[in-house]
Amino acid sequence: MFPLRDANPRHRTPYVGYTLLLINILVFVYGLTFTQGEARAFVFTYGFIPDLFFSNPAGESYRLLTSLFLHGGFMHILGNMFFLYVFGDNIEDRMGHVTFLVFYLLGGVAATLAHGLFMTTSEVPMIGASGAISAVLGAYIILFPRMRVLTFIPPFFIFWLPAWLYLGYWAVIQVVQAVGGAVAPEAAVSGVAWWAHVGGFVFGALLVRYLADAKVRQVA
Repeated sequence: MFPLRDANPRHRTPYVGYTLLLINILVFVYGLTFTQGEARAFVFTYGFIPDLFFSNPAGESYRLLTSLFLHGGFMHILGNMFFLYVFGDNIEDRMGHVTFLVFYLLGGVAATLAHGLFMTTSEVPMIGASGAISAVLGAYIILFPRMRVLTFIPPFFIFWLPAWLYLGYWAVIQVVQAVGGAVAPEAAVSGVAWWAHVGGFVFGALLVRYLADAKVRQVA
């Protein structure tokens, strides 16, 4: 299932969300200028590698943030940025620009650490904004559970779903995949950091009530 848009009006321009979109796209385009060897070196320099981080947390901590702005391919960045575009504006609306930026980055860090805790000896770089965006999704399901999301189900179906159903289903899939990979790691060959998604979602759901501006009213 893929979200096309929601029916949730915003009251402020999401400057932070647009900036995050731009930075991610510019970094991705910059990466297209690399040779295959240069691209690999770039990912291994700035991606999150659990084995390196837990061996030297202070020296490798920069990876917790830099990894959030790297993507492995066109579909990877397209999916992440579209989710951020659809759901991020309303969370920024409720939190305000600065608080949303802090929330997004901390959500990404929490998601990355969640992945690392289940993959402590992994030497494979984890990259992508999906952990931070999962925190946005966790916040959205708490603040706007009844808001409608226009959903595309390939190949032909398009209809509206309540956010609690759409995002709840999404969250269940992440947990099932994460637990399945933990129980049978030899079967976890997708390359998706499922625990990062779970960790980010839980982070967002737990913290959003403390960060959202109660004075900004939305119809949910």
